[in-house]
Amino acid sequence: MRIFHASCIVIVAVMLACCSKSEKSDVAKNDLPRIAIAGLGIESSTFSPAQTHEEAFHARTGQSILSSYGFLSPDSADFKRATWFPALIGRAIPGGIVTREAYESLMTKMLDSLRKNLPYDGLFFDIHGAMSVVGLDDPEGDMIVRIREIVGFKTIISTSMDLHGNVSWRLAQNSDLITCYRMAPHEDAVQSDKRAVDNLLSRIESGKGKPPFKAYVTVPILLPGEKTSTRVDPGKSLYAQVAPAADQPGVVDAAIWIGYAWADEPRNHAVVMVVGDDRDKVTSTAERLAQSFWDVRHQFEFIAPVATLQESLDKALKSDKHPFMISDMGDNPTAGGAGDVTWTLTEILKRPELKTEKGPSLIYAALPGPEFVEKAVKAGVGGKVEGVAGAAVDNRYAPPVLLRGIVKAIVQGDEHAETEVVVQVGSVNVIVTKKRKPYHHETDFTRLGLDPRKADIVVVKLGYLVPELYDMRADWIMALTPGGVDQDLQRLPFKRIQRPMFPFDKDMPAPDLKAKLVEVTQ
Repeated sequence: MRIFHASCIVIVAVMLACCSKSEKSDVAKNDLPRIAIAGLGIESSTFSPAQTHEEAFHARTGQSILSSYGFLSPDSADFKRATWFPALIGRAIPGGIVTREAYESLMTKMLDSLRKNLPYDGLFFDIHGAMSVVGLDDPEGDMIVRIREIVGFKTIISTSMDLHGNVSWRLAQNSDLITCYRMAPHEDAVQSDKRAVDNLLSRIESGKGKPPFKAYVTVPILLPGEKTSTRVDPGKSLYAQVAPAADQPGVVDAAIWIGYAWADEPRNHAVVMVVGDDRDKVTSTAERLAQSFWDVRHQFEFIAPVATLQESLDKALKSDKHPFMISDMGDNPTAGGAGDVTWTLTEILKRPELKTEKGPSLIYAALPGPEFVEKAVKAGVGGKVEGVAGAAVDNRYAPPVLLRGIVKAIVQGDEHAETEVVVQVGSVNVIVTKKRKPYHHETDFTRLGLDPRKADIVVVKLGYLVPELYDMRADWIMALTPGGVDQDLQRLPFKRIQRPMFPFDKDMPAPDLKAKLVEVTQ
């Protein structure tokens, strides 16, 4: 009996120990902050006839969202700091204004998902900041207000943005923490998202909660990214001030938004925001950054030589530096252009130097033309194809372009383009896609059998070159071509932006750059 009794005691003790360990594990898990993730991102030009539909956002829901953030992989430190409830994230290639139906559909799905897992300690609000929606001003402001109605005001919202986004007063009011990229091109996109998440988790873990002070300064400047890149001064020196400003005691984060130049809304202008615990430090830092921005406004110039298309082609054809890159800027799909303006390619194909296969090799990237792609697929690689492409959306400058040549490649399966073909017309290799796609990476070309490094000339529908192409270039010029993101802002029919605004009103009086304190949501 004593042996049996002793055994029972041991068994019970072990069971109690296991239960205690299990309960502690559950308690520890339950003690982790509950963090939601939501947001929609796009740059939308209101000067383009294009419209963006729901499928363009490639919206993700649920746990699949976490895979898009490397710093939130299951074995990452940040992942282990919280219990995550991804609702909906949608990211679209920049383009035209978003249809109201698409926006409302995506918002319904997002809000329904958020309702399922209430309550939340925090929410990571991942947006771009330059979305336009038919019949709706300030979509990101509308989005965050509708999210607040679901999650409440106790939830801490940390907003991450592109520096080419717009911060309205409404967005500032409902964001407890807010940050944006510090580099253009956006080589720090991942770091910026991680900073937004780390700030959110730190404020919750420390018990400090929402920073009590948010300083907001409107800077009446509206410039394109091609003049404000942080690769060169004054953008480089201006943005070099941001990290030290954010690292001050009493400051949680600081940010400068250039704003988005190709939409006509009152919120489209530059903004400086600083958030933190020290009222004086937050306010003075925001005013200092804003003044620094204003002081260098006249120094912003295009970050590469700029010329007409004909001048650009003349220079490229005479150059012994290869590849010579030309940015077809006016219809840049990474800034909001329709991507199917044919004017530039039409002019290229007129050049006598490029009429035969023995001419200088030129790659043109790219033009959407689903019907042409279908014909090329039927003809097969090596077959002859003839048809028109482009100008289905934006035909204001040139009609669909006639392409008559040899099919050099057919590749299917791209997430955006779906099907890509290469047709050689004379010495020009034209990339035609089923759906529009910007060409950023060397592999975008090599997977099509094209070697941009060995081409004489590469023409891309871009503004400033993204890092891979920038490092590849032997020489580079930006062509002032027409389109929905025309770099000559003075030619665009702005009616609703705040005035006076630099550079539209170059002799405007000095603005009031005093910081306004944004009330903290309770």
